[in-house]
Amino acid sequence: MTPLRYADPVKWLFNMRTGLPAYITVDMVTQETNLVWLEEGMKYSPSEYFFRNIYRHLRFHYPTKIFDTVSFEIDDDGTPYWVAPTIDYRIGWWDGTDINGAVLVNAVTGESKYYPKDEVPQWIDQLYTSDLIITQLDDNGKYQNGFLNSIFGQRNVRRTTYGYNYLAINDDVYLYTGMSSVTADESNIGFVLVNLRTKETKFYTVPGATEYSAMESAQGQVQHLNYTATFPLLLNVSNRPTYFVSLKDAAGLVKMYAFVDVEQYQIVGTGQTIDEARRNYREALNLEDAEIALESADEPVSGTIDEIYAVVVSGNTVYYFTLTGDETIYTASITSNERLPFMKSGDRVKFTCSAGIAPVQVIEWQ
Repeated sequence: MTPLRYADPVKWLFNMRTGLPAYITVDMVTQETNLVWLEEGMKYSPSEYFFRNIYRHLRFHYPTKIFDTVSFEIDDDGTPYWVAPTIDYRIGWWDGTDINGAVLVNAVTGESKYYPKDEVPQWIDQLYTSDLIITQLDDNGKYQNGFLNSIFGQRNVRRTTYGYNYLAINDDVYLYTGMSSVTADESNIGFVLVNLRTKETKFYTVPGATEYSAMESAQGQVQHLNYTATFPLLLNVSNRPTYFVSLKDAAGLVKMYAFVDVEQYQIVGTGQTIDEARRNYREALNLEDAEIALESADEPVSGTIDEIYAVVVSGNTVYYFTLTGDETIYTASITSNERLPFMKSGDRVKFTCSAGIAPVQVIEWQ
């Protein structure tokens, strides 16, 4: 989310009494954008002038504090706030940077309050900046066995990969990045999740390809389209560690999605929707004789075929059909049953299925 801003001093002069009337929210999954109007305009922001400029406002009210990057957030009621983390140096005068609290400024009224880091409200998404977290992770991986070991022996010395992404888990935002040994850049030894509000950190041991290897593999699947891969997320798909990648065109718009196996990054499934990409990825895993954990089967479904169509998806024939009196669209791969090519409207069928694939994947015919 981001607030509106004044285009120039003239616009500010004619609108300063009412303030900025709205802010913009963007859904990172659907890319849907909304303009949220406020009952009362925001009078404190970086685009304000004089004493209503948020940086000057903070400095006059807290002259002895050192601030990190100021971010814009809203509370549970939609009230806009500026969150200004305060810096503490834990090593000497200017080293060992860490966050010891935050000043919250109401963007409408300018009222502010300081909170120690353990008492900041839960609705805050990001108290720690990503650059600070990456620096601390690199320092921890480099010096955990001492300064001399970081130079000579380099036993268990590790570093973050050259990139990161974000995961929303429950009500918190987590930073994700891979961890690699400094002596083996071609593979990851695991990854970390860091809560950007509490700095709670968890390390997961998942050896495999680096994120950039996965990005190149995903781009290779659609190289004729010249799409660019985003930094991936690590997911659990069919009990296998899997990178999830968005593929963008030259305008920066997401056009396709890709799932890349971490251990064998040549196994890739792409699609114009997430469900299509995941289905193609699971089929690719089957072609590689990889074990797939199917969802538990529902009760047997029976009925009369109303309509049925065959579609080629990534080189594989998939049948889409509906049953009379049932609005559900069922899908079945050609490998599900050898009788599928001969099915037609009016035939009676009985099968078991598993939900959640797009939208129903037939796994057994009876």
